[in-house]
Amino acid sequence: MAAPARPRLRCRALVAALPLALALLALSPVSARPQDPLLAVAPRWGWRNVSCPVCRALFGALDVALQLEPTVSRVGRVASRLCQDLRLARAEVCREAVQLFQRDVVSAWARSVLRPAEACGLLLGPRCGHWDILGDWNVSFPDTPKPPVRPPEPPAPGAPSARILFLTDLHWDRLYAPGSAAACPDPLCCRGAATPGAPGAGFWGEYGKCDLPLHTIELLLEQLPAAAPVAAVYWTGDIPAHDVWQQSRRDQVRALSTVTAALRRRLGTVPVFPAVGNHEATPVNAFPPPYVRGNQSAAWLYDAMAREWQQWLSPDALRTLRAGGFYTAQVWPGLRLVSLNMNFCSQANFWLLINATDPAGQLQWLVGVLADAERAGDKVHIIGHIPPGHCLRSWSWNYYRIISRFEGTIAGQFFGHTHVDEFEMFYDEETLTRPVSIAFIAPSVTTYINLNPGYRVYVVDGSYPGSSHAVLDHETFILNLTEANAPGAVPRWQLLYRARETYGLPNAFPADWDRLLRRFQDDERLFQRFWFLLHKGHPPRAPCGAGCKAALLCALRSGRSDDPGLCRPLRPTLPFARIQQLWRQRRLC
Repeated sequence: MAAPARPRLRCRALVAALPLALALLALSPVSARPQDPLLAVAPRWGWRNVSCPVCRALFGALDVALQLEPTVSRVGRVASRLCQDLRLARAEVCREAVQLFQRDVVSAWARSVLRPAEACGLLLGPRCGHWDILGDWNVSFPDTPKPPVRPPEPPAPGAPSARILFLTDLHWDRLYAPGSAAACPDPLCCRGAATPGAPGAGFWGEYGKCDLPLHTIELLLEQLPAAAPVAAVYWTGDIPAHDVWQQSRRDQVRALSTVTAALRRRLGTVPVFPAVGNHEATPVNAFPPPYVRGNQSAAWLYDAMAREWQQWLSPDALRTLRAGGFYTAQVWPGLRLVSLNMNFCSQANFWLLINATDPAGQLQWLVGVLADAERAGDKVHIIGHIPPGHCLRSWSWNYYRIISRFEGTIAGQFFGHTHVDEFEMFYDEETLTRPVSIAFIAPSVTTYINLNPGYRVYVVDGSYPGSSHAVLDHETFILNLTEANAPGAVPRWQLLYRARETYGLPNAFPADWDRLLRRFQDDERLFQRFWFLLHKGHPPRAPCGAGCKAALLCALRSGRSDDPGLCRPLRPTLPFARIQQLWRQRRLC
């Protein structure tokens, strides 16, 4: 596949600096007000949280450095020094982060179209500058008219159901050390030597900037309820830890093979359908489209995934996995699955600065898969890592159109990435009032940050002629770390809640979740219960007040990004620009 036609080049010096700026800004401190509980749960680092003056100073210095001596080594030295002078991280972390991102600088320099004035607007939003380099584009739809809409109906009494285990954001840290410091200046803690005179990190995990040891993940698989076996597993990525400044390809492949082997060993013959997370790559978020070839391509990662997952996937699925990190497969008769590579919609994927028009042709391919399923009378489950409401605008709006066109075929959407328990609503495009679909966002297995480990089980309409294959309910399980790490305790994964029982839902169809969202506006006790469950039973100390609530309800209603119209019917009201600022601050990964 040839590279797309190259638009006019703008300021190569700044473009070369962008990957290094992403590396440095990924280590920067939070500038949000600590009294806002929605932001209090954000990490103490992240490029979305850097101040505008720091961003401009960083890009300005890197730009000057490149103009004086346009070499990768020069940029690296300047970036590393800036990282240390601005106290974004320890000197060692600064050097390793810059060195890791340098490998991809030349391609970004040679191909991107970013102007200096646009860089901080891209990274921090319109409050810090304007950018418009990613234009609108549209996928094509078949000429076949959309079938008449049929409202979903509950299955007949006695109809079979099936349980689907959903795992996301495991983040195995091979250097996790019980007893080590749970608080540290680095992006990831609970590693290294034990802390004298302090309790340190717990054996099963720890609240804080910590990921998980392998034995906690294996305990999860060991303690899956035997009385309610699962028929399939959806696994939406983010396998490695958050030590993003010091990862190598060998580290990433090791994490992939280790965790895959644990799943194969514990789950036996249960079919597993994986998706690609943003942390699988190194540098993190770096997923070049297929026209980038050679050593900078993502072939090393996709080939490793194909080797590890060949037991679960068909040759056709492995072929598209190797090509672009996505595939389709049959779950059981009448139900197909689509696994999307959501890194092709991610604002953090700097390779998309080259060309963000339907990378790898994935959305056009999705239209074809859904059209085939519609003709055959099959239903489809879509899985992916990054939720669609978090995506670049054009990608997100095109995906929203696809969901609307094929609402009679798509029986479920399942995502992860945010580490918390939430959802995104989809409405008809004409009025934005009729709910047509819901994207479930399941909580993470990892504790990162300040959470209990968790996982999800979806109960769906089972395999029989005429099945809707729709979600009928879901259950969330946690490992309570306070209890598990207590001296002499026997760790036990336990049910946290069932959705329909807890929220009083007659069914779990999109209309039921839309009504729940509207109930949140006036029923404060119900909303605070949702806030507690959002954090897997370990919320921040401060309650979610009016501003926090407005931003969160808007997020739940936003299956597509950058659309203030979706939030206008909601109370309490908040300017959309402020809502977007809160969203950027709270996103963890």
